[in-house]
Amino acid sequence: MTEASTRARLLLAAFALAALGDLTALLAGSDTAHTIFKPLLMPLLAGCVLAVRGPRLLIAALLFGWGGDTLLLLDADPAFLAGMGSFAAGHVCYLTLFKRHGSPRARGGWLVAAYATALIVTVVLLWPDLPADMRGPVAGYSLLLTAMAWAAGRTGLTTAVGGALFLLSDTLIATGIAEWPQAPRPDFWIMLTYIAAQFLLARGVLAAAQSGQPARLTSESAAATRSGALTPPPRPPGR
Repeated sequence: MTEASTRARLLLAAFALAALGDLTALLAGSDTAHTIFKPLLMPLLAGCVLAVRGPRLLIAALLFGWGGDTLLLLDADPAFLAGMGSFAAGHVCYLTLFKRHGSPRARGGWLVAAYATALIVTVVLLWPDLPADMRGPVAGYSLLLTAMAWAAGRTGLTTAVGGALFLLSDTLIATGIAEWPQAPRPDFWIMLTYIAAQFLLARGVLAAAQSGQPARLTSESAAATRSGALTPPPRPPGR
């Protein structure tokens, strides 16, 4: 095992522990613990990608996610909009990565129809219940998020699931903004799906980069990916 893969495994273990701590905090209703654990998640996952010398855009996408995570901890509308903007920047990074590493010959007609339908139905249903000043930003963000989820589906099964989970997680947030009835512990389900989404997107992009662009990876990166440095723990974490 190389030094790079060892570092990646240690960082991945730390990510899993932080995820477990955050999810446990949400189940226990501890806002303090959630505030401590949540900002640790994406930097640890980004560090894992950095350790195996993964794509810089992937690191950027995860760090933009960290920016959104941190801003959404603040209970203020400007911070929420800034957090949405940070996540949007991360989606642009993912879209660029999927264009670079996805298959141009992948059949995605049915996927376009499915995601377009989901987008239209969700926005139409949420629109009347959203605050007036949030309708435009939520609709625009939803379009970008749906495009990312669709593009993820053309890159591989792992990224496809990650993109779908990211869409689900943010849809749960949107229903909360619209004050729709929520499942018990809604923040737990939001974070469960989100953490799983970011992990699967990172793992899928690394696998696609290794198989599709081998010249761009160092021998350490390839060895770390093959050895499973970004394989999930026995009970994978979620957002």
